[in-house]
Amino acid sequence: MNKSIPAALIALATASPAFAGSGNQSTATGTATATIVAPIVLTHPASASLNFGRFTRGTGGTVTVTASGSGSVGSDVTFIPGSTTAADSFTVAGDANRSYSIATTGGNVTSGATNLAFTTAPSAATGTLSATGTGSFTVGGTLTVTGTAPTGAYSGTYSATVAYN
Repeated sequence: MNKSIPAALIALATASPAFAGSGNQSTATGTATATIVAPIVLTHPASASLNFGRFTRGTGGTVTVTASGSGSVGSDVTFIPGSTTAADSFTVAGDANRSYSIATTGGNVTSGATNLAFTTAPSAATGTLSATGTGSFTVGGTLTVTGTAPTGAYSGTYSATVAYN
């Protein structure tokens, strides 16, 4: 019997492969995308305001202005003849055809040391910008009038916020 055959078998049994077999690794190329959109911008025209009109206070009550601008009074508050009310208005600009949410806060109107609180209500909770990237909404509200509020002109502010959905 040839003594070199068992030595060759031992060498084959203890040898390690020089290369990894196929199928142990694979590489592919991925893709990446990004889209930059126009920022959303809210503008308030200087000529616009939430106008609760002119009224007598009586023993107190409320003045409500709808988002379409119609006014009404409650309890002992009475509009004076010729009084006009108006909803406030805002314009929105941004990414075309994009939807956005609308939120408004309440506030106070002040004359001297007297504050009268009001709540606000936008014409919609959401909107969608046009194909040219523009939109608008209005804001109404309800003013609470105390029976002890002194006569005079009152003014104040509130906040409106829009955000992309």
